Amino acid sequence: MSTTATIVTVLLYLLHLSLQITVLVRVLLRPHRQPASRVAWVVVVLVFPVVGMLAYLFFGEVGIGRSRVARLRAVLARLPAPPPGHPPDVPERYAHLFRLGESICDYRAVGGNRGQLMADSDATIDALVADIDAARDHVHVLFYIWLADRNGCRVASALSRAAARGVTCRAMADDLGARALIRSPHWRAMREAGVRLATALPIGNPLMRPIKGRIDLRNHRKIVVIDDRITYCGSQNCADPEFRVKPRYAPWVDAVIRFEGPIARYNQHLFASDWMSHVDDPLDELLARPLPQAHPDGFAAQVIGTGPTVRYSAMPEVFETLMHTARRELVITTPYYVPDESMQDALCAAAYRGVATTLILPARNDSLIVGAASRSYYAGLLEAGVRIFEFEPGLLHTKSLTLDGAVALIGSANLDRRSFELNYENNILFHDPTLTAALRARQQDYLAQSREITRAAVAAWPLPRHLVNNAVAMFGPVL
Repeated sequence: MSTTATIVTVLLYLLHLSLQITVLVRVLLRPHRQPASRVAWVVVVLVFPVVGMLAYLFFGEVGIGRSRVARLRAVLARLPAPPPGHPPDVPERYAHLFRLGESICDYRAVGGNRGQLMADSDATIDALVADIDAARDHVHVLFYIWLADRNGCRVASALSRAAARGVTCRAMADDLGARALIRSPHWRAMREAGVRLATALPIGNPLMRPIKGRIDLRNHRKIVVIDDRITYCGSQNCADPEFRVKPRYAPWVDAVIRFEGPIARYNQHLFASDWMSHVDDPLDELLARPLPQAHPDGFAAQVIGTGPTVRYSAMPEVFETLMHTARRELVITTPYYVPDESMQDALCAAAYRGVATTLILPARNDSLIVGAASRSYYAGLLEAGVRIFEFEPGLLHTKSLTLDGAVALIGSANLDRRSFELNYENNILFHDPTLTAALRARQQDYLAQSREITRAAVAAWPLPRHLVNNAVAMFGPVL
């Protein structure tokens, strides 16, 4: 080897080493990262130097870009807070749940609400289209995934009809989850009909994402507000249950609640914060109106909006506090279970102290990696006494929690690190034995279509399966 070649080789090695050290230092210094996450990224960067550094540059930082953060903070500073509403009637043993929720984004619990659990995904779209067709003032929708299928086009058409008759319609969709629709004639048709459109977290040039913000940090929310008095909250995207982009896992099974009352204003505020962060279209006047009328016999509810620009660990705090509050029964459904240690410990602790604790997951997960990671936690959960069921007819996509037959949480957040740290999520926490019973009955329907996973079954898994599950789970902090 010539002297020149040797010098070049040494320089390249030193450059590579300096870059690797820089990335490792960033991994260790980045705030709000759990030790397990730091260890996982250090291993990735050391074992797979080039690929690991590139992976960290694209997927290791939790940030949407400084300009977006600055604009969001400016928007939140100017938005009028919802005025005091009907006092919530919450027993003292559950009051702390709502105090925690209020500490996240200053959305207090408000009384006087009503709610109806939709029968299924198609019934949700039927009700949504009917509400849009009956709207008089405005319709606001935000979806992570919006497909140009039957249900997706029905909602798009309803928005176009409403805009044509003078209703102010605003529609927002995530640039990754709804990418095909945003670039389709259906999106252009809505715009031409007068629907005001916006794209959440535009991707732009993927090669520039490490500079401008993480590419897979998405707006996972599903928000609908109609005439400031009706709001929908749940797990369902704007699509057919057949979910044709991933048909082999169909049907996708979701749960959505249609709420009426003051709670709609808080979802309105959350929508406005997303909308005004991307569009120069102020909603201040709308948010300054008196709260929607409270129903005298209505229940207490609270909007909980989380994301990477909200307090770190906010969503895990909510789930873990609910788990620690349970005294009799705790039932959870989620498609993606990749917890951190404290979340796993909280769920196990509920079972250890005698709470009837049930976790329902899909038998076939659309993410093989997440499915494997989830099953690595089964042994510990089962040992603690948690009953685990796997739903078989399709992909159980419902994100729900019922607590002692009185309190429930429904929305977009999964029990995984992506929902906890990366995605913008929206949930509604409510105290109402009647509506909680309806949601608990839906969970029971899921159980009737599921098979129970026993300790003996997990112990009988072949060694390679355990190895794969546990190896994948090691990288859970970077999933």
